[in-house]
Amino acid sequence: MHGRDGRADRDRRGSRGPRAQFSRLRPVELDPLAEFGLPSKGEKRLLNLKTQETYYSRIVERYLSFCTDAGDRDELRKQFASLSLADSPPSVPSVPAIPSHRQQSSLLSQDSLVTPGTDSTSYSSSHIPVPKDPKANLSQILSALRKLREALVATRRHDAFAAQVFLFAARVGVLVGSYETYLPALLYLLRRLSHYTIPDTRDKASLLTTAELRECATYLVLDAACRRDDLAEAYALRHTYRSALRFPSEVSPAKVIGFDRHDALDAVLHALTHDNWILFRRVKLSVDGPRARLMEFAEARMRSHTLKAFGRAYLNLPLNVLEEQVGKKWEELRSEDGVGWELEGERSSENAKVIIRSVRAR
Repeated sequence: MHGRDGRADRDRRGSRGPRAQFSRLRPVELDPLAEFGLPSKGEKRLLNLKTQETYYSRIVERYLSFCTDAGDRDELRKQFASLSLADSPPSVPSVPAIPSHRQQSSLLSQDSLVTPGTDSTSYSSSHIPVPKDPKANLSQILSALRKLREALVATRRHDAFAAQVFLFAARVGVLVGSYETYLPALLYLLRRLSHYTIPDTRDKASLLTTAELRECATYLVLDAACRRDDLAEAYALRHTYRSALRFPSEVSPAKVIGFDRHDALDAVLHALTHDNWILFRRVKLSVDGPRARLMEFAEARMRSHTLKAFGRAYLNLPLNVLEEQVGKKWEELRSEDGVGWELEGERSSENAKVIIRSVRAR
């Protein structure tokens, strides 16, 4: 009897043992942005159109939370630069405008700061386990944007929502300096989505406004000229998208000298072609954050060319003049640019002088 009762007790414990065991474990906190995989690797859940919109709302919410946690513009700039391929930190970038949901009857401009609306299935910030490391958080956002872009391409979605997602990906990628993010988005916007129109509209309005099309073309030309250092390709792209950029087919040198905000792109190309560091810096200080961020890919080689010119033309130079002209402090020039010149006098003194070459006594 005792053996039979013992076996019955063990059978009862065994029947509910695994369920009871797992019920005592804490539920796993999964990051909603890491919930899905890449559609190119077999993920099927993101092929649902409603799921795509919900996932995009989570991405935007996480991005806004990331910008809010940064506190100020300087800290946000540092966190953007943490994923950058460039060694030097960028000038203070502006937060990319998050396009609002455009209705089929009208189009909104690219300067809209309205946050995309979220539906009832989206997560609030308090329920999302956000990574503590800002760099990991930003990497997760870029990875999620890639997953969503692949899903939109796989479902052949050519509507206002697709344009909104690709524009957002391009703007965030430009500010971070991640060409893996912004370059595919720009190419898809210009080569595919720009040829589609919003249905049920009288004037057959394009998915991209004129301002958005000009913005994308400008980023693509700057990427070719500054990051890839391919001026021939940059001028070819300028010619291809001259109607979107509202430029003539040829660059007017007289117009470049007195450049304004609308032809700053031609001024950048002119400066890079002629190694004009002064014009390059003037343009960089006058344009907005995203364009200045792209120009930073060429800043190091332009500064290096300027330093070599100083080395050939001068024997010595006042320290404050050198720092003002190249836009860097002496310590940064020594550590980052490999300047081997000597400093004469105290660093804090107004009479401090940089010895470039020493004249040997005969």
